[in-house]
Amino acid sequence: MISATDVRKGLIINVDGELYSVSDFQHVTPGKGRAHMQVSMKSLKLGNVIQKRFRSSDKVDDVFLEHKEMEYLYQDGDSYCFMDIETYDQILLSKEVIGEKMPYVSENSKVELSFYEGNPVCVELPASVTLKIVETDPGVKGDTVTNVFKPATLETGYVVKVPMFINSGELIKVDTRTGLFLGRA
Repeated sequence: MISATDVRKGLIINVDGELYSVSDFQHVTPGKGRAHMQVSMKSLKLGNVIQKRFRSSDKVDDVFLEHKEMEYLYQDGDSYCFMDIETYDQILLSKEVIGEKMPYVSENSKVELSFYEGNPVCVELPASVTLKIVETDPGVKGDTVTNVFKPATLETGYVVKVPMFINSGELIKVDTRTGLFLGRA
């Protein structure tokens, strides 16, 4: 248990039996009344964002998550199969646990899974990933001058906007937080 004033961005806390990741916090001192912490947090189970107010004297249950590096193997219907790199154990995770992160994960790539009391709760991706373009319109000489974008389909099936000079077969970097093209790999 920690004091509500010690809540920081990125901290995982247990509120009413559900795990939340703190996405934003603000210490509020009104002119009249007691100070409090206004916390914006995202549910690890449902993915929804809620606002919660804690008094400065409140205690918050911080959670220790175990992190394991896993390798993504394949998709089986609505489930995704991951393998523990150390023990070679395989686990199937549903779309509810994974969330909207799978368009950035190609087969045989490594991700970090977070576990709480032995159960997987979320997938951590790096800030950017390198993916191969499998389909896009061909670039034409002289297309580097304008700031025009075209759609490109990546090896995972995700469609991203890329500059006109990028061609099929090239490796590009994609920001996993925004889904935007960052540059050539």
